Amino acid sequence: MWVEKVTEGDRNQRIKLDRAPMTFAKFIKRAQKHGLWLLISLATAITFVGYFTPIRELVANLVTLEAGGQALFWVFFFTTATYLNAGWLREKVCLHMCPYGRFQSSMLDKDSLVITYDAARGETRGPRKKGADYKSDGLGDCIDCQMCVQVCPTGIDIRDGLQMECIGCAACIDACDSIMGKMGYDPGLIRYTSERGLEGGGLRILRPRLVGYAMVLLVMFATFSWAIASRPLLTLDIEKDRGLFRYNAEGQVENSYVLKVLNKSQKSQSYDIRATGLDGLELNGTDKVTVAAGERVEVSVAVAVEPESLANEVNTISFHLRSETDPAVTVVEDSKFTGAM
Repeated sequence: MWVEKVTEGDRNQRIKLDRAPMTFAKFIKRAQKHGLWLLISLATAITFVGYFTPIRELVANLVTLEAGGQALFWVFFFTTATYLNAGWLREKVCLHMCPYGRFQSSMLDKDSLVITYDAARGETRGPRKKGADYKSDGLGDCIDCQMCVQVCPTGIDIRDGLQMECIGCAACIDACDSIMGKMGYDPGLIRYTSERGLEGGGLRILRPRLVGYAMVLLVMFATFSWAIASRPLLTLDIEKDRGLFRYNAEGQVENSYVLKVLNKSQKSQSYDIRATGLDGLELNGTDKVTVAAGERVEVSVAVAVEPESLANEVNTISFHLRSETDPAVTVVEDSKFTGAM
């Protein structure tokens, strides 16, 4: 909405622009708006996808056009979703897609703070001149100007009570207070208050529904904290070479692997690499790898063994990684070793 205002002007200017025929100036304004929308959507998509894959590597691959198909799909998907939802659908998302309005009735009680119209003060509605003795005519403070309805992004009338479509933006409060100020009335005809507050009662802090939701939130935070604290600081994925096996210069059976090492800690780590599972198993290539904080490194290794040590054509071996600075940070992953006996 900010981009729309910067490129096409305020609401009245945009209405005039919509009605005007297509000119070069109109085309430029529309192109600027949609171009900025797409840039914001792309930044949002990259940020979101960057939670699940190293973001520096993702950005570099996108710039050099070397990103994989999966990364490209999700970046495109979230860019499109953001562009359509935030640019075109807007409040329709709140009306038809957002679940909040559907379950807010189970969350609210008579003490919940919500945007509310004070019917006792505002009714009966009706127009009048500023300074008129409207109360002698049986009128309330509401002059029925419809400003609260006009500024509502979802088009509801808050004077009909809290409705599922209300997104709590408080635009109706600002609009009503401005009219009250012009008329010389007290602000707050539409305000944040509770049903009990409208009835003249005090606010209760400890109430069953609030305590229940507090306990649910406490359990959720405890579970989340446990998941963060107990998450592995090191993960290892193993990709075996497509070739079954080969014989090296020493006559040993050799298999090739790519080890994908992800360091989830907050500092750079060096890891020792070992392979076990068969008698006389040898690791050819590097036996150490250094990974920066939050980064993933791929290491190519070969594992060899004497043919007589093979019990089967397909055998299970294990790769062990251990941090040099923190021996408690270890990971063990199994893979297959193939070869002729």
